[in-house]
Amino acid sequence: MTESLTFADSIHIDADPMTVYRTVADVTRTGKWSPICRECWWDEGDGPRVGAWFTGRNVTPDREWQTRSRVVVADEGRAFGWNVGPGRVNWTYSMQDADGGTLLTESWEFLPEGQEFFAEKYGARASEEIAARTASAQTGIPETLAAVKQVVEAR
Repeated sequence: MTESLTFADSIHIDADPMTVYRTVADVTRTGKWSPICRECWWDEGDGPRVGAWFTGRNVTPDREWQTRSRVVVADEGRAFGWNVGPGRVNWTYSMQDADGGTLLTESWEFLPEGQEFFAEKYGARASEEIAARTASAQTGIPETLAAVKQVVEAR
């Protein structure tokens, strides 16, 4: 496993890039748009800045778990991203001016280190678990983007 697994999708939102950025960079609101992440909270005193840490609580029909993430990009009005693990998965929202609004792109990168972690954790089932996470990103990102659009445009 020497290559990252990636997926990205985009949606047009009728709002300026800074409004979209402020929405997605507020990780405490993630539960409003994510199909898996029910809530996130910043470490005490942290917020949407590079180096900040937060915890996420995820729920699927099969299980519930928490993740620790570190903000790796916080470029106001342009991009907000974090690394889960750390070193396992990158998630990034990118914003571009487009047609009087914003083209919001969400990208997912399952890093080789994350895949190696799965190999150690799941053994013979690692490929199955990695495929499940890939499928989850491929269905979850479009759902998330549609929900972010709804939240932002309802303002």
